[in-house]
Amino acid sequence: MASVPQGIFELLSPYPPGWGGVLLTGAAATLAISGGAFAIGLLLGLAGALGKLSGGKLVTFCLNGYTTAIRAVPELILIVGLYYAGTDGLNRLLTALGLPQVEVNGFLAAVAVLGFVQGAYMTEVLRGAILAIPVGQIEAAKAFGMGPVLRFRRVILPALLPNALPGLANLWMSITKDSALVAVVGYQELALATRLAGAGTKHYFIFFLASAMLYLLITLVSNAVFTLIERRVRRGQPALA
Repeated sequence: MASVPQGIFELLSPYPPGWGGVLLTGAAATLAISGGAFAIGLLLGLAGALGKLSGGKLVTFCLNGYTTAIRAVPELILIVGLYYAGTDGLNRLLTALGLPQVEVNGFLAAVAVLGFVQGAYMTEVLRGAILAIPVGQIEAAKAFGMGPVLRFRRVILPALLPNALPGLANLWMSITKDSALVAVVGYQELALATRLAGAGTKHYFIFFLASAMLYLLITLVSNAVFTLIERRVRRGQPALA
């Protein structure tokens, strides 16, 4: 029985022939993909929310189509479709312009595709958070002569953050799991690294358990970070009973 733990430690060692380093590298790739996609999704979501609330009929129609289509289609299909269709479309355009074709970087493609998908969900989260702001606050800012940019920075943004943070935290947790889907386009993150380690050693249970622990660790740390952020943005507000 004493040899079993030793074998586990050897398998999970960060140094070859252990696979721990591969798993940690995959976890770092998962965080990098998730962070980049979350940032892109946040920008798209903010633009989409403001566009839905203050844009014209055509802008609102296009944004409604974007959010509805993205949320209706399974994310695996979107990731595969956008990756291959986007790569093929880009190379066709380059060929038409007489330029050489390019090999799309897997990391950048994964970040862009996941960010585009997350943008649809964040649009609705941020739109709901803005709608929850009392209209009197915005009207008062207008009465003081604040322009749109200053009004957004001084009134809307501080007021929407407490309302949006729970939804944004859920989307962050979701994207750390959805990053595993980019394995289908060949980019190695934690899920693909886990499968490679299992296939290389035939100890699938050990590596999938280790992978689950890494995902759990990411979740626990993320929860702590969002809790601190929420306390910060809710300072001065009365505590809920």
